[in-house]
Amino acid sequence: MKRLVDVVVAIFGLIVLLPVLAFIAVAVKATSKGPVFFTQERVGRDSKPFLLWKFRSMVFDAPEKGPALTTRKDRRVTAVGRVLRATKADELPQLLNVLRGDMSLVGPRPEVPKFVAYWPPDVKRRVLSVRPGLTDNAVISIDEEAMLASAADPEWTYVHDVLPMKLALYERYVADHPLRVDFAILGRTILHVAGFVRT
Repeated sequence: MKRLVDVVVAIFGLIVLLPVLAFIAVAVKATSKGPVFFTQERVGRDSKPFLLWKFRSMVFDAPEKGPALTTRKDRRVTAVGRVLRATKADELPQLLNVLRGDMSLVGPRPEVPKFVAYWPPDVKRRVLSVRPGLTDNAVISIDEEAMLASAADPEWTYVHDVLPMKLALYERYVADHPLRVDFAILGRTILHVAGFVRT
């Protein structure tokens, strides 16, 4: 049932949001050099890697100009990218990942291999037993960018402070995630993006 909901909502979302997606694509391409989309390898269900899609929100050569982690004041983020990040619109292409079966609408956010390597083996096995998601309770509950922005060493803070918080929420979700929980998280995410729910 969960997979059926994922496919139906992803198809519906892509059709309804097509004008918005087209507008964002034009805005990204017209205002900064580089491709419309940004792809990055993430770790999926059963540790299988996949390419995650986003609208590009940073300068095209961002990896050569700074660290893998992005903070709130990162100068590599473009003007359009700041709007996309604030509204989470840069994540919309991941509906394609949902449609392909790489991801679900709700589930632990997919991580890059570099940081999955820090997960304890038993936690890794449990968290990666489900498809990663577009959103989850960590997205709503943790202001990751604020924590990294105030850190002297963002990567150290991410590994030692942010990741444990995320993993605790991931494990709680994996242990009990009936469909009603997914709908509740989706609802809270919409309210969060709209500004009605604060982190």
